[in-house]
Amino acid sequence: MTVSSLPLAQAIIQHFKHFEVQHIVISPGSRNAPLTLSFGNDDYFKCYSIPDERSAAFFALGMAQQLQKPVALLCTSGSALLNYYPAIAEAFYSQIPLIILSADRPKDKIDIGDGQTIRQDNVFVNHIIYSKTLNENDNCQNDDFIHEAIEKSILKKGPVHLNLPFEEPLYETVDAINRPFRPNKRNIFTENFVLDNEIINLWQSSTKKLVLIGDLQPNAFNQIILNDLLLDETVLVLSEKSSNLHHKKIIDQIDVLITPLDELELNELQPDLLLTFGGMLVSKRIKAFLRNYKPKFHIHIDELRAYDTFYCLSHHIKFKPDAIINELIQNKIGLKSTYQKRFLDIFENRKLKSKIYLSQLSFCDLEAFKLIIKHIPDCYHLQIGNSSPIRYLQLFETKSTWQIYCNRGTSGIDGSTSTAMGASQINELPAVLITGDISFFYDTNGLWHKYIKENFGIILINNGGGGIFRILPGHQDNELFNEYFETQHQLSASHLAKMHQLDYYEARDSNQLSLNLKKIFKNLRINKPFLLEIFTPTTLNNLILKDFFKNL
Repeated sequence: MTVSSLPLAQAIIQHFKHFEVQHIVISPGSRNAPLTLSFGNDDYFKCYSIPDERSAAFFALGMAQQLQKPVALLCTSGSALLNYYPAIAEAFYSQIPLIILSADRPKDKIDIGDGQTIRQDNVFVNHIIYSKTLNENDNCQNDDFIHEAIEKSILKKGPVHLNLPFEEPLYETVDAINRPFRPNKRNIFTENFVLDNEIINLWQSSTKKLVLIGDLQPNAFNQIILNDLLLDETVLVLSEKSSNLHHKKIIDQIDVLITPLDELELNELQPDLLLTFGGMLVSKRIKAFLRNYKPKFHIHIDELRAYDTFYCLSHHIKFKPDAIINELIQNKIGLKSTYQKRFLDIFENRKLKSKIYLSQLSFCDLEAFKLIIKHIPDCYHLQIGNSSPIRYLQLFETKSTWQIYCNRGTSGIDGSTSTAMGASQINELPAVLITGDISFFYDTNGLWHKYIKENFGIILINNGGGGIFRILPGHQDNELFNEYFETQHQLSASHLAKMHQLDYYEARDSNQLSLNLKKIFKNLRINKPFLLEIFTPTTLNNLILKDFFKNL
């Protein structure tokens, strides 16, 4: 093994091994050579070369999303670092641990006209958990800073930034690390929490308890506790698809339930107590409902943060949700209520109407999603693009064996492909990215690497523009809207598929789509990466979606 002769690079290697940080995503450059050489020559580390820094950052985010432990990013000095920012913001709001390592020139070379230099110190100040520019000369403080950064990324579940000034020569190596290493003791926290009587009393006295669940890792919540919770007839549970929770009494098609409710039903649904946990919410309708029909109390359970999404947050419990809910269940007093049954009955009626409507669709985005969901087999890892795709997915029943992910921290469309690619490196299930055309073409560099796995596929809904804008208030079908909001285009991904050696399929009607989906999944496992491009009408989708809700 050879390692950089620079002590600062050696210190990073020592601490990464101490904290078992193994996955390193590297973008090419010269100033970062000391660490590129050190990581690349050490079999302990698993290194990935992603040329585009923005794609690299989302690729790393996808891996960290699956690992639930830090993944490191390494780039050269200058503007390269700024391209990490979208993924850093996503990691910050999605509570995903990332370690950003930016090579820099020494302090006396900044702002004097030297090439490839910008002010890198604390450049991510608004969306970073920890940030420090280290000393180019070896000292004990560097060890303290590196240790603190990695530990905070783990414990606070978010991105940290270490800016590393390297002076030339950059490429000199030695046979082994020759600096002493005296690691700080790693902090281990013993979990202990006792619910106060006020929260127990709120739980016991409420006959309308709404539990709303956002984004969660698969198997993050104890299924037995969930089963016990749903035995309580005062409890109604709504969940997002990315909660990865399943139960016959969970309503996981929130908009299908909420949208058609009349004034009387909305008043009936208004909870006494709202209990939330999990990540960001997709449904705008549930947000609007709870802002207009506020609960008396809103309790959020999260070990780190609580957002006042509905402007009525009253309690933040900093502990694991299943442990808290298990304690609440033990304190229930058997109140009678029709709250759960009333809305489960309404939901069953909505699902029946939805099934009837979906059975007679013309070809459109909604029809495409119906067929996609029908044909993807059990035990798949799904990455869903933002904007239209995740909203359409929310309208359908999905398989309990699927693992569903979406970048909902900032809800941006910019890194869906790169995130899916990174996630597929870790998750052993076959993976499918379902994405829209604007998101896909925005992130085409997410394909620019050698790590596309054989069991990875992309399903691209190409409706010739940002169709989501047609659904939003203020839509006017004119030249300005078409060019600057919807950004209409005539692009196809066929040549991109060929360039990146993906099997390419296209579909322009329901029969062609069904045939190609059957062909792709005929062995229940895809064995070569593919891209299926589905061309749907640009101007019809919003009308059908509005009609769908009207018919509910």
